[in-house]
Amino acid sequence: MTVASALGAAHQAGEAAVPLLVGVVIDEAVRTGAGGRLAFWIGVLAAVFVTLSLSFRFSLRSGEKASHQAAHEVRSALAARVLSTDGAAHGRLSGELASIATSDAQRVGQVNLALPIAFSAVVGLLVGAVALLRVSWVLGVLVLVAAPVLLGLAHVLGKPLERRSDAEQDRAALASGVAADLVAGLRALKGIGAEATAARRYRVTSRSSMAAAIRAARSRAWLDGSMLATTGVFLAVVALVGGHLAASGTITVGELVAAVGLAQFLLWPLSIFSWVNGLLAQGRASAARVAEVLAAPPAVPPGAVALPAVAGRVELAGVVSGSLRGVSLTASPGELLGVVARDPADAVSLLAVLAREVDPSGGAVTLDGVPLSAVEGSALRSAVVVAAHDADLFEGSVRENVAAGGPRVAEALDAARVDDVARALPHGLDTPVSARGRSLSGGQRQRVALARALAAAPPVLVVHDPTTAVDAVTEVSLAAGIKRMRTGLTTIVVATSPALLAAADRVVFLAGGAVAATGPHADLVADDDYRLAVLS
Repeated sequence: MTVASALGAAHQAGEAAVPLLVGVVIDEAVRTGAGGRLAFWIGVLAAVFVTLSLSFRFSLRSGEKASHQAAHEVRSALAARVLSTDGAAHGRLSGELASIATSDAQRVGQVNLALPIAFSAVVGLLVGAVALLRVSWVLGVLVLVAAPVLLGLAHVLGKPLERRSDAEQDRAALASGVAADLVAGLRALKGIGAEATAARRYRVTSRSSMAAAIRAARSRAWLDGSMLATTGVFLAVVALVGGHLAASGTITVGELVAAVGLAQFLLWPLSIFSWVNGLLAQGRASAARVAEVLAAPPAVPPGAVALPAVAGRVELAGVVSGSLRGVSLTASPGELLGVVARDPADAVSLLAVLAREVDPSGGAVTLDGVPLSAVEGSALRSAVVVAAHDADLFEGSVRENVAAGGPRVAEALDAARVDDVARALPHGLDTPVSARGRSLSGGQRQRVALARALAAAPPVLVVHDPTTAVDAVTEVSLAAGIKRMRTGLTTIVVATSPALLAAADRVVFLAGGAVAATGPHADLVADDDYRLAVLS
């Protein structure tokens, strides 16, 4: 930004020098008529044009680079905060976060473009004022007195734009968030026939966003129009005063031309204050939104304990969280533990505490005797992987999605029967996968996501309903593959699949937010409530 400011100042100094040199050329021609001196001053004028042209080009390039670099750094900081292992309590929709990381980050970055331009405008104004002082102290004082007044006016007029720009970004981000969520849940919406309701919700949000954008545009137009009119009146006054001085013989014809040229030149630095103030107003509003995300407290307090070696013993002791009411259970090292929740809310609450998305309000969750709340975030994510039921895939090939999980790719592909998926795809494992895996069917997406989780081979793996979109035969094969690949490692399967539960060493049945029964699947099916939960 310093380079851009220096080059911009050089450009403005050159612009201010042009009318002065034109005035000198005119005076030389009128007073002496000497061809040599006239040619010399024309050469000086040409050199100034070359200098100011190059200065403008490279100052703008440097400013744009600083702007994009700043926006990139803001986006990186936002991504790091959102993806932090401790989570973030920002409570925003994913589409809203995307809007903040794109539009707001860009507006914040543009401050790095606005500041050098503002600096060069101030330099241009000062150089122009000094040049006018040389022509006439009256004109110079007029500029020096009027400039602060115009700057103050631009700041006052920019306040409504700042407020409305903030509202505009809020509405636009909300509309983006709603749109992203509607697209992500389009199949579910069609399944329950809620397309019309969803469309009405988005229509209301979109119209609110449009209204906020129109209000912000009106504020911007009012700011630009007001400043343009004010500077136009000011420049007219300068021209009138200069004309009067020339008519009275106080200044020469060349000085009059220089004064008028300087008055025209001053239009840019004066009008640029309006543009810069608008950018700064929008930048301040966007910076506040970015700061809200960056300053959001972690969803859970960060831990500090490292885990040099993990045996894999997971224990819940009297856990109270969400719908859970004093749940106590243990998964021993190397055990494949099945968990059946009669109420899906119990499963969601259990997964949340195991993933440490929340800390229980009562009781404790421990790993090898160490409370999860005390374990350092990245160490916990390496030791315990929770594979959600609706896990998204990444853009790339099928093979790349599985390899993103970890090194045991070949075993994972076999265990999750991704070979069957590959045979049905045009390019096998190298078939491209669209964002979130929407180019695959539900069953294909589920198996690829399961393979990715298995490839990570963490000491503790928690999977939630990994086979709901596959047929019964494939379900049995997947259960055998999970058991085979997770031998010696702790695995918790939260599901109602008879095939998965039959493969488990032990099953815990949750009902009413508490443990209702524990034992092998074959024994628990005699319980009516359990059988209803599993076979319904």
